[in-house]
Amino acid sequence: MSGAADLPVTLDDIRAAAARIEGFTHRTPVLTSRTLDERVGARVFIKCENLQRMGAFKIRGAYNAIAGLPPEERAKGVAAFSSGNHAQATALAARELGTSAVILMPEDAPRSKMEATAGYGAEIVTYDRYTEDRVALGTALAKERGLTLIPPYDHPDVIAGQGTAALELLEETGPLDALLVPVGGGGLIAGSAVAAKGLHRDIRVIGVEPEGSDDTKRSLESGTRVAVPVPRTIADGQAVAVPGELTFAVNRHLVDSVALVGDTEILDAMRFAFDRLKTVFEPSGATGLAALLAGRVEGLPPRVGVIASGGNIDTRRFAELLGG
Repeated sequence: MSGAADLPVTLDDIRAAAARIEGFTHRTPVLTSRTLDERVGARVFIKCENLQRMGAFKIRGAYNAIAGLPPEERAKGVAAFSSGNHAQATALAARELGTSAVILMPEDAPRSKMEATAGYGAEIVTYDRYTEDRVALGTALAKERGLTLIPPYDHPDVIAGQGTAALELLEETGPLDALLVPVGGGGLIAGSAVAAKGLHRDIRVIGVEPEGSDDTKRSLESGTRVAVPVPRTIADGQAVAVPGELTFAVNRHLVDSVALVGDTEILDAMRFAFDRLKTVFEPSGATGLAALLAGRVEGLPPRVGVIASGGNIDTRRFAELLGG
């Protein structure tokens, strides 16, 4: 549902973020496929953030937030908590901006994401995502070490940075009727919604969540933030139990609806992307495509954008998921 509100992020903030990250992030390609169009009955434009630096959109927000810190604060280092992509993004952005990073990661995070985060120079501290509170742990860790905490989504500069993906997509495609965006904590869809509705007021912004991780869908329907049990899904980047405060403040005004997809539908989308589009999406990156292929979007309009949020999956896990 769209509506006017005093939001924490504006279109001007997203344009400023685009200027700040220019030259550091990739302007990722927009993929089209006649086969896909014919199958779903719409013209589809896929923003391939799987081809972004470090393999996901998260670098946009992390770099924008760290680059925006006062130099003396940035020099002391940053901290973050993440299951993988924000971890890698913060580590890479910190390294490129000449500072250090300490990352709190769940002990069951994909090994490839942990190794990549360490490879960018970050120190990793692990926790149990099913019994411990990452926000409390991350906040305490940052305070103890005198670091600036860069949250994965609940921060105005992070949201603005993520919104640059939708800004680039719409600059390339022109007006679209709908935009499908994966939802975890809500930073990508919040930034995307601000950009999309700021450029084209009547565009439908549709979130996509894994079944069982439907905290944003429930929250939008109730009008207040709703927590769900920590979800178990192959889309680990979307395994969030409750929407962020800032992200929900945006999404409750600008997101029109949320579609749900199951793990089997996510796998079908990953397989379609590999076989027919010749590209690799991680499970979280494939949920928007999954919603289209599975017919989860009611009243699909003629021109549709999809943000494929990432492609960080190693060959072993990819073969394990799709080989059967």
